[in-house]
This record gives sequence, C-alpha cells and structure tokens, in this order.
Amino acid sequence: MSPDALNSLFSLCIGFALAGALASGYQALVQRPAGFGLLQDGVAPRTFAAVPFLVFAAPFIIMRNTLRGARIERRRFEFVMMATVLAGFWSLMSGTFFLMTLRAAGLLA
Repeated sequence: MSPDALNSLFSLCIGFALAGALASGYQALVQRPAGFGLLQDGVAPRTFAAVPFLVFAAPFIIMRNTLRGARIERRRFEFVMMATVLAGFWSLMSGTFFLMTLRAAGLLA
C-alpha cells in the first residue's frame, strides 16, 4: 500500500472516530441523539454554535440515519450506498483537516 493511500485511510478512520466521539459525547451530555435538527432553531447563538459541531459529527449522523432507515424503512440499496459514499468522503475531509490541525499545532510529527 502506498504512503498516500495509507495516509488517506488513516484520515478516513480518524474522521469517523472523531465524528463518533463528538456525537456520542453530545448524546451523553444532553440525553438525546445529535441530528441536523440542531440547525432548525432559527437565528440564535445556539444554532451558530451547532454548525462547527455538525461539520465534524455529520459522518456519524449520516451513517446512523442511513442504517436505521435501511432497517426500518427498507430503503433501497442505491440510496444506502450513496449515503455511505457521502459520509465516507465527508469523513475523509474532516479527518484530513483534523490531522492537518494537529500537525500545525506541533502535536503530530
């Protein structure tokens, strides 16, 4: 496996892990699962604070909703596959950003 492919795989895994940790931490804190409904409060400071949280927690939320929809609503395979690819790409980008931030801060070699 080339170093670039390994780096991308590591970024993907870090992105999903970060998303899962954020969503699970939110659920433990407020006793309800995180979702995109956090953006529906209108123009309020709480809504603006939810945007950066959702940017990094979105892959977990997308996959949770997709897998629940596949089981409960019997969604088609194509929809589940499209959502999985979207969540994977989003996770890759957020993981890359997180790793670049750690490198810039000098916490990662």
